[in-house]
Amino acid sequence: MKILVTGCGGFIGSHLCEKLLENHNVNIVGIDTFIGPTPESISRQNLKNLLLHPRFRFVEENLETINWEAYLQDVEYVYHLAGMPGVRSSWGSDFQKYVINNIDVTQRLLEASKHVPLKKFIYSSTSSVYGETVGKVSENARTEPLSPYGITKLTGEHLCHVYRKSFGVPTVIVRYFTVYGPRQRSDMAFHRFIKNIIQGKPITIFGDGSQTRDFTFVHDCVKATASVLYADGVIGEIINIGGKERAPYWISLRKWRNLLVIRRKWFLRKKQSGSRSIRGRISTKQKNCSLISQKLIS
Repeated sequence: MKILVTGCGGFIGSHLCEKLLENHNVNIVGIDTFIGPTPESISRQNLKNLLLHPRFRFVEENLETINWEAYLQDVEYVYHLAGMPGVRSSWGSDFQKYVINNIDVTQRLLEASKHVPLKKFIYSSTSSVYGETVGKVSENARTEPLSPYGITKLTGEHLCHVYRKSFGVPTVIVRYFTVYGPRQRSDMAFHRFIKNIIQGKPITIFGDGSQTRDFTFVHDCVKATASVLYADGVIGEIINIGGKERAPYWISLRKWRNLLVIRRKWFLRKKQSGSRSIRGRISTKQKNCSLISQKLIS
């Protein structure tokens, strides 16, 4: 079984490749170009174990100009995780980077994929496409992204939809909810909060601290993502990948502080444009939960 994974050097991508390789029948072509806020040295460190694996082949190429057809040969499954992440940095002059890496690259890969007999094309999206929501969030909830980043990811979803409808590309969309864990990007909230606690620096929360998040540990995230590979009846579906519980930021901070046995101050600031004051974000679509749990990788 040959799988192509874009963004293999990233936070989720590197963990996903390791998980997929637990199946001894899997061979992976991993592609990355090391864009985004994560220093290249850290992304390369994420690949350290994978580069030693006999069934993993790494390709470093610019995804804007890459000859996708050359790497899609004999590929049965595609995981498209590559892209430009980050809500706050998507405003202003950097927006063009998001258009290129989240829209143009996705379209080029889908265009190449329509000529390949793929079994599944799995596209990683984000809960940012929902915008500001109240209560539980199902995959059928209205999408109203509040940031340029969310708009580019939603556009990627629409591209998946039209390429499936028009050319039969077997797309599946997964939406991630606040993933945390080892190798997390340094610009993400968990990383910044814990680093500031350890270093004795104040912690800044945008909003009043009552915003809730559906925190998802990265190992749970990749377990669910890998399971989509083996699940039946998911072509054309959107699957929320998140936990069953949610917590306000201020409660999470208190738990981290107590775990580290250190007391630090935190400050509340006005919410920035594009950030979400979400009061509850867990999937209510039982159909997809059962579809991927049928063949959940242990």
